[in-house]
Amino acid sequence: MKIVVAPSGFKESLGAEAAADAIAEGVLRVVPTAEIDRVPLVDGGEGSAVALAGSTGGHVVDTVVTGPIGLPVHSHFAILGDGRTAVVEMAAAAGLRLVPAAHRDPGRTTSRGVGELVVAALDAGCESILVGCGDSGTSDGGAGALAALGARVLDAEGRELGAGGAELARAHRIDVSGLDPRLARVDIRLAVNPHNVLCGPRGVARVFGPQKGATPEQVEQLAGALDTWAEVLRRDLGADVAHVPGSGASGGLGAGLLGVLGAPLLPRFDVLLDHLDLDARLAAADLVVTAEGTIDAQTPHGKVPAEVARRAKAHGKPVIALAGRIGLDAESTYAIGIDAFQAIQPGPVGLDEAILRGAEFLADAAERVLRIVLVGTRLAAPISPVATVR
Repeated sequence: MKIVVAPSGFKESLGAEAAADAIAEGVLRVVPTAEIDRVPLVDGGEGSAVALAGSTGGHVVDTVVTGPIGLPVHSHFAILGDGRTAVVEMAAAAGLRLVPAAHRDPGRTTSRGVGELVVAALDAGCESILVGCGDSGTSDGGAGALAALGARVLDAEGRELGAGGAELARAHRIDVSGLDPRLARVDIRLAVNPHNVLCGPRGVARVFGPQKGATPEQVEQLAGALDTWAEVLRRDLGADVAHVPGSGASGGLGAGLLGVLGAPLLPRFDVLLDHLDLDARLAAADLVVTAEGTIDAQTPHGKVPAEVARRAKAHGKPVIALAGRIGLDAESTYAIGIDAFQAIQPGPVGLDEAILRGAEFLADAAERVLRIVLVGTRLAAPISPVATVR
């Protein structure tokens, strides 16, 4: 039996590599002879730079940047095996994990460190920069990152705005005359979830603001501030970014870098998974196991299990998804190619314990589902969909 194990990470608990190892451990308890092909998946969020450096024979460059609450944080970017392409991971500079619980206010957090990573990649001589968008702790429309690159967002009095998404409500003009001139000679692309947009009823502040710590009142304030930001970019630079697919990526970082730098917003899986040769590996599998923190109605909209299922189904492969939590309308994932899903928690467990014991729970869940799979393979004949009662 050849099993492809292709999970995402579990936020604040397990990275994608650790999740793949835990699932493999559980599988091998049941089928010690199984051939496990571990494919830790990246979506542009946490762990993407390290994973892509490893898969391409590149290396990771450690550095220190301004973190999301304005204090220095240890960060990194990757240089891929070609020696010229950098991967800048938003989460490594302004991710939600870097925002202490007591400071989770997207009206104040900044993406400045992302721009500082871009500058570090330019200093390293990189000719192409891929910015992975995901797991952000900010909602500043990329204004912080742009400030680190030399742009100035000004209020009506000509004063530069402070940090954070709430400040964008005062945005009146953007001055790009001070942008780092090297940016004009470098290919910058963003790997984004195209389902995320900057403005409107499904805009980034309304969809993701609450999980970043915003109250209902702050959500509407941030949504209004991003509307103002979109209007400044449209009026001053001719960039209509409000509803562009992916413009809401990473708290609006997509909109800011598209509007100011002209950086294209590309579907993240098309950009990132090509480095992992995922399709060929799925084609060779007997069974595919994927995983993510939550399986729910949002899963079909650009989440890792959905992309794995879509690609696996192109090769006729069965797919099982493991999740830390099964949410509302999880059954919608059947339509996208997930054949079965299973929560990993063995019973009622507090969040802190679930995060701490994530690897244990994931390995045990993988063992449970593989035992069920083996029962199915031992059935001598197909089961009739019509039950007979004797």
